[in-house]
Amino acid sequence: MKKVLFVCVAVVASLLFTNHTNAQTKIGTFDEESVLGLMPDIDKVSAALQSYAKDSLQVDYEYSVLEFNRRDSIYRKDSATMPARAREQATKELNQLKYKLVNWQQFQQESVRAKQDELLVPYKQKIYASLEKIIREQKYTHVFRNDALLKSPIGDNLSIKVAQDLKLNLPKEVIDELKNQGVPVPAAAAPTKPAAKTK
Repeated sequence: MKKVLFVCVAVVASLLFTNHTNAQTKIGTFDEESVLGLMPDIDKVSAALQSYAKDSLQVDYEYSVLEFNRRDSIYRKDSATMPARAREQATKELNQLKYKLVNWQQFQQESVRAKQDELLVPYKQKIYASLEKIIREQKYTHVFRNDALLKSPIGDNLSIKVAQDLKLNLPKEVIDELKNQGVPVPAAAAPTKPAAKTK
């Protein structure tokens, strides 16, 4: 136990010494979800996902049920007279359809998630272009997810800096916290209602 403690102390001491001898370490935090929730027209993504689930996935499900019933009926009627190779292929296709229908919930969730990722690409491109610019200009050496650190100063929350760079309206509680900690807040950062989370 003493060896482990000694090694930990040695590692921390070496990191501290290295940080003092090298360039100064600057750590920031970032949360993609909080910035996405502030993006204008982000509610269009939710509407598009609902439409996708109703107009595409529901139609796909209904078609798959009909196709399974049709193939199952043909298989039951003709399987005894089918050549072995054709019966094997028909069984394989029926099992694939059955698997899809039995696991429809998972299939639907994966499809919606993939569609959401596709729809969020333009928003994420803007967010990450801004984030890269801020990291470069303000010389951040490390960026962690917001939940990776126990506590970090709000001034090093890159989500807020990205939102300001993109001229997004910040929630009132964020502006109040920035003011309380003496961090300058641009006049254009008008408060809004609390940010909605996206999945």
